[in-house]
Amino acid sequence: MSGDEPYAGHNPVLVLLLSLAGLLATPGLAIYAIVTLVRVGRKRTRAGLFKAAAILAWVATVGMYTWGVLHLLLLDESAQAAACTKVLGGPDKRSEVVVDRYETSFIPLRFGCHVEGGKTYEAAIPGYLNPVAGLSAVTAVALTACAARSHTHHKERTA
Repeated sequence: MSGDEPYAGHNPVLVLLLSLAGLLATPGLAIYAIVTLVRVGRKRTRAGLFKAAAILAWVATVGMYTWGVLHLLLLDESAQAAACTKVLGGPDKRSEVVVDRYETSFIPLRFGCHVEGGKTYEAAIPGYLNPVAGLSAVTAVALTACAARSHTHHKERTA
C-alpha cells in the first residue's frame, strides 16, 4: 500500500483470482486424495500412504487459505470500516480511537486496523485461520518430502 492510500485494502483482482483458484483447487485436490486413497487401499505401500496423507494436508492448507480469502472477497469499503469498528469495541468507543490506516498482507493473510498510537488490531480474518493454515502447510511439505523419498526408495528396491 502506498502512503497516499492509507485506507487501501487488498488488491480486489488478486482476491478474486485467489478465491476462484482456491474454490477450484480444493475440491479437485480432495477428489484426487480420495482416488489416491482408493488406490493405496489396494496396494498398501508406504509411498502411497505418504502421498495420500500429503494430498489431504494440501487440501486442508488450500481450503483454509481460501476460507480466509473469501472473508476478504466480501470486505468492501464499508465492511472494512465496520470490521474496524467492531474490533475496536463498537460505535461507542469508536470516537475514542482513530484508525489511521489499514495494514494488509496475503502471507500471512491479514487485515489490520492501525490506530493512532501505533497498535494494529486484527479484523475480518478469523484468528484461527493463519495458525491452522500454517501448520497444515508445514505438514503438507513434510509429508510431500516423505512421499517423494519413499517413492524413490521403493523404486530403488524394485529395480
